[in-house]
This record gives sequence, structure tokens and C-alpha cells, in this order.
Amino acid sequence: MSRRARVTPAEAGLPGGGGRRRTPGLRREEVAVLAGVGASWYQWLEQGRDISVSPQVLDAVGRVLRLSDVERRHLYLLAGLNPPAPELEAVKHDMCEGLRRLIDTWMPYPAHIMDRYYNCVMYNDAAALALGMRPEITQNCLIDFFTDPLYRTRSRSWERNARTVVAQFRAACSADPDDEGFQAVLAQAREESADFVRLWEERDIEDAGQIRKELEHPLVGLLCVESTALKVPARPDLTIVLHTPLEEANTAAKLEWLASPQGRRGAMYPVAG
Repeated sequence: MSRRARVTPAEAGLPGGGGRRRTPGLRREEVAVLAGVGASWYQWLEQGRDISVSPQVLDAVGRVLRLSDVERRHLYLLAGLNPPAPELEAVKHDMCEGLRRLIDTWMPYPAHIMDRYYNCVMYNDAAALALGMRPEITQNCLIDFFTDPLYRTRSRSWERNARTVVAQFRAACSADPDDEGFQAVLAQAREESADFVRLWEERDIEDAGQIRKELEHPLVGLLCVESTALKVPARPDLTIVLHTPLEEANTAAKLEWLASPQGRRGAMYPVAG
């Protein structure tokens, strides 16, 4: 009822009708006609009666009521149906400045943001200093995990984590296996890494979560961090990956030193490994 009250007849493409309307916004009968359902059925829907409801009808009602994506998914939940996958609303598309502030505030610890295809959208200075993220690699986190010799040389936990990385990418692909973006990344990974092919054929699947990483950095030695993948509800196409220092190997202090002016100067000079 509250959503009906927001939509004027003119916004719904109905004639104004002149005269005074007792109902703010649209009447139930008008919503029913515009959505292509019976007036009684629509009234029962608003009243929350135990009726049969299909996703197609809910989508039609949602269009008439001009529901946002989150309101549409909420309507599904109220009707007892599994909600559709979140969609990126145009008004939420430009959040990059806020997300940049977020990962920069995470300094001196590494953080980066990737899209649904594992393309790196942005990373902070600590990710460059500690993880070796840099412009000249592919900027795809899956491809670089398998093909970047600098990262692979530094990573003590590469063998242990490789299976998890592939299993999590399979989970991401499974929601839309025919998507051209996923297919392009898979084709490149298959072409460039026999290790990826071997692990992909094992067909393991895992949800994104936390991964322990152990890195042998040429300037400070062992770094032990835990990466945590976080979804952004307003930007379902993005994942924030934050790296938290673990207690081992004095990792927090080492990351702080790497981000200091002295550490940054040291990183400017080539070091073996």
C-alpha cells in the first residue's frame, strides 16, 4: 500500500481522470490492470493471503509500483519465494571514490577490489608493496595468481591456496556459466596455466571467504596475513578483499615499515626474489 501511494496515475501512464481521488497514488484496481492480474487476486496479495504467486507476476507488480531492486527482492521474500540475484542500480554505480577511501583507510595493510570476473578494479599502496600488485601484470586476480612469477616466488602458501582460489572462482562462475566475461577469463587461464587446468578439472567448489597467505618478502621476510572477501550489497558486481595481519612473524610491524618512507625507498631498488 505504501508503494502504491508513491506512484501517481500520470507516472503509471494513466489519464489524470480529473476530480478528487480519495486514494493517494494508484488504486488497487489500477495496479491490477496495469500488471495484468485480477483485482481480487491483487487485493489478496496486498493482504498477505495464502495464494499462489509466480515470479513473473511479482515482477509485473514490481514494475507498476516502480520498485527498486532491493524492494523487488523484499517483495519476493514477503511472498515466500527465493529472491532474484541483486542487480546494479544506476544510482549506485558511481561509488568508486568511497571505495577508494575505504581501502586507503585500510593502510598500511593490503586491500584491493575486484569485479565479478576477478578483474582488479583498484588496490592500495600496501597491496603493491607487499603483494606485488602493479600496472604491468594482467590486473586479473585469477590469471595473475597463476602466471605472475613475482607473486608465485614470494608465496609460501601458493600450493595450498591454489585449489581454494580455483574452487572459489568456480562458485562465482556457476551462477552464470555462459557469461562471456567468465568464459574469456577461463579461456585465458586454460591457455596460460597447466596448473589451473589440472585444478579446474577436479571440480571443487567453495564460497568466497577467508584465505591464509604466507609471503616471503625480499625486504622484511615472512608475512602472514588473512585475506577476507566482502561483498558490497549496493554494488553486487564488486568484492572487497582486505588483508589482516596475523600475529605470526611480527607481520603488522613489518607492513607498517613497508608503508613508511624508509620502506618505500627500499622498495624502489631491485632485490632478488
